[in-house]
Amino acid sequence: MTASRLQQALADKPQVWGGWITGPSFLGPDEFAHAGYDYVGFDIQHGYLDDADVAQLLRRTEHVPIATAVRVPSAAAPPIGRVLDAGADAIIVAMVDRPEQAAEAVAATRYAPRGIRSFGPLRASLGIDPVALADRVSVFAMVETAAGLDAVADICAVPGLAGVYVGPADLAISLGDEVITATAQPRVRDAIIGVQQAAVAAGIVAGIHAGDGTTGKELAALGFQLITLAPESQALRRGAIAHLAEAEGRA
Repeated sequence: MTASRLQQALADKPQVWGGWITGPSFLGPDEFAHAGYDYVGFDIQHGYLDDADVAQLLRRTEHVPIATAVRVPSAAAPPIGRVLDAGADAIIVAMVDRPEQAAEAVAATRYAPRGIRSFGPLRASLGIDPVALADRVSVFAMVETAAGLDAVADICAVPGLAGVYVGPADLAISLGDEVITATAQPRVRDAIIGVQQAAVAAGIVAGIHAGDGTTGKELAALGFQLITLAPESQALRRGAIAHLAEAEGRA
């Protein structure tokens, strides 16, 4: 099997760092790549994107040196198939509360008889071998509710799952804690550590949405391997503030 860019990065590095795309920006992936990020995530769940938008963005990243993941709102097979046909390295499935949902997500990325994915590759560079096309895809189940925490060991044990991915904001809401300081809340932090430990025990990747570099460093110290730092809007805002401060002599 030829590993995807994401699989290769995870094999080569203790941590891989990601940016996040929420709008139809062709510049975002390029700039994250030039900044040295390992992957970029495209957000269909909360972003101003649908699977057709993401398919076009993925085609544009074919020659950009960065891995790609797509967050989808459910394990529904058609949108997952379309973004994989366009070349996504991974899918991140939101709100996974049960192992059956994780199994459905894995099935949506595999062709018969291993799954239910329909054959229709869009990128010639990926070839047409169904086994190779399926094996290059990494599936991450988002653990971000109290129900998901209760079932995390069973979710991690689903065959074919590459990893779990913590959504701290929704997890904090589910546990009755503050959203903005989610990773600093003791109950949420304990839950996050529990997910990471469950992933390690199952031999799969532990991923998480950090929100900024400082938090990302802290989460890396806890053992997380795949860490999304910031969306393109936050990166733009931070740079814009710095430029204005320099221009006005406040830097």
